[in-house]
Amino acid sequence: MSASRDNPDTPDTRTDGPAATRSGLRERKKLKTQQRLREEALRLFASQGFDQTTVEEISEAAEVSPSTFFRYYPTKEAVLFMDEFDPLVTAALRRQPKDKRPILAVRDAIKSGFTEMLPEDERQLLEVYRLTTSTPGMRGHLYQNILESMDYFADTIAEWRGVSRDEPAVRTFVGAVTGVILEAATEWVSEAEGRPLRVIIDEHLARLEAGLDF
Repeated sequence: MSASRDNPDTPDTRTDGPAATRSGLRERKKLKTQQRLREEALRLFASQGFDQTTVEEISEAAEVSPSTFFRYYPTKEAVLFMDEFDPLVTAALRRQPKDKRPILAVRDAIKSGFTEMLPEDERQLLEVYRLTTSTPGMRGHLYQNILESMDYFADTIAEWRGVSRDEPAVRTFVGAVTGVILEAATEWVSEAEGRPLRVIIDEHLARLEAGLDF
């Protein structure tokens, strides 16, 4: 017999049955609520400006209360900096062979991360980057987010290679790749023909791999 049956105060941790089904439904409902809040927030930011949009307006558009909004996002700014892409790339990087050249491993990890993104995710990413780079009050938040992403990337690279994150080679590599990705994102936003971000990033990383010769 399971522990939950022997002791009614013990949570049911089984991976099947009614309890697991209810847990799965709750998680899907939470995810849908979070996605709806972000979609409505981005829509309002684009139409009336970030500073002019209130949490109350976002909540009303998503048909939830402001208290529900704050259960998913601690601040209005957090809507823009919820990063779904970094975890996909870092997970893919950890799967790369440890003897692969770091730049090749990163290129392949980024390609893998993009295969897990939906077209809607990439569209939202474009909207977020446009907003954060065009709103003066957001630039400080963007800079802080970049620094946090670099630390996260350095930790992942160091773990994957089995070296210290404080190795000068690791920090230099992370800085170079981050700079390349930022330039690729800037180009992506400004391009009229709208090439996919993954294509532009890979082109820029290929130039880094080649030694930046021109």
